[in-house]
Amino acid sequence: MPEPEFIAGFHAIGKERYHHLHRFHLLMHEGKLTHGQLQAWALNRYYYQSRIPMKDAAILARSDDPSFRMAWRKRLIDHDGDGTKPGGIEKWLKLVEATGLPRMQAVRGEGILPATRFAVEAYVHFVSTRTHLEAVASSLTELFSRDLISLRVDRLLQHYPWLSGGLEYFSGRLTQAPEDSEFALNWVVKHARTREEQDSAHDALRAKCDILWAQLDALYYAYVNPGWPPPGAFQPSDL
Repeated sequence: MPEPEFIAGFHAIGKERYHHLHRFHLLMHEGKLTHGQLQAWALNRYYYQSRIPMKDAAILARSDDPSFRMAWRKRLIDHDGDGTKPGGIEKWLKLVEATGLPRMQAVRGEGILPATRFAVEAYVHFVSTRTHLEAVASSLTELFSRDLISLRVDRLLQHYPWLSGGLEYFSGRLTQAPEDSEFALNWVVKHARTREEQDSAHDALRAKCDILWAQLDALYYAYVNPGWPPPGAFQPSDL
């Protein structure tokens, strides 16, 4: 399909399927989540954050192009840090602590939902086993994350001011995500040379949106409605 139509397809997928539309996020932005529900979100989301460098390392390892590897390895530093300044993982641990949970609970994965673990591991498996084009295209949810992050920071400060000391992660992603998505989109457009490859790139983004949505489905079911956390999962005191 023509390049503008191909690119527009990614944006149409995001408009329909990105998790900014999920009921859990809507409740968060309306200030309707309890302290315990925010704790559950921060704890479970940390597991996803902790696996992002593993996902990116898998994509990096599959490329024989030095220029691609040079551009992509920036993502590892963004999340792991460089030894002199904290990366996204450490910043998310600060958010976990701001909710009142100990960081080691997140690091150890204590109390995360089974569905969180399954969904995150499915993403790492996806980028490790599908084509390199599909793996890169699955990262294009970053095309839509800047607007969600801007809204989230504004609403978290408005409704949950006690979290203000743990929001540094989001300020970094406001610049990192657009940079990363621009490179990834340009690369996907260049390397999707057939209609079949273009369709597979769109499908990869749909799959990633499904993975993000599934994580919020699990949180909503366990901690909002009906509010049935499974055995071994984190139990908020206000549930």
